[in-house]
Amino acid sequence: MSQSLCKIYLHIIFHIKTSSPCILDDDLDRVHAYIGQLVNDANCLNIWVDGTGDHVHVLCLLGREISIANLLETLKRNSSRWIKSLSPHYSMFAWQGGYAALSVSQSVVDKTLAYIKNQKAHHKKTTFQEEYKQFLKLYNIEYDEKYVFSD
Repeated sequence: MSQSLCKIYLHIIFHIKTSSPCILDDDLDRVHAYIGQLVNDANCLNIWVDGTGDHVHVLCLLGREISIANLLETLKRNSSRWIKSLSPHYSMFAWQGGYAALSVSQSVVDKTLAYIKNQKAHHKKTTFQEEYKQFLKLYNIEYDEKYVFSD
């Protein structure tokens, strides 16, 4: 083949540290937009970023020259620094070390996008911990209960 082609949709989820202040509602749109721009700057294609004050969901196309680990390191490191610059409220802001990066089939991209766009309403009924465990179960990912939510 003379071309290298890929189309890998990812649904990424990451959470703040337990000692971190939550992202204030007034700042959520700016934070999500900033993370989306970081996705694009990493030569990936941001489709949508949303979430609540304590966690983020990203739907994107993975670029063909970056690993998932490098993308997440870039997103979390740069967004954390930027969030800390917003106000003194965020002086102790930090993301947890872990994340989930889940593959999304082309056939369910629209369903995944609708799910991510509905985060605020969704989390009136379900906690982040319940949601995260549901994803781990759906994707048949083994995890250690002792560490899955620890910083």
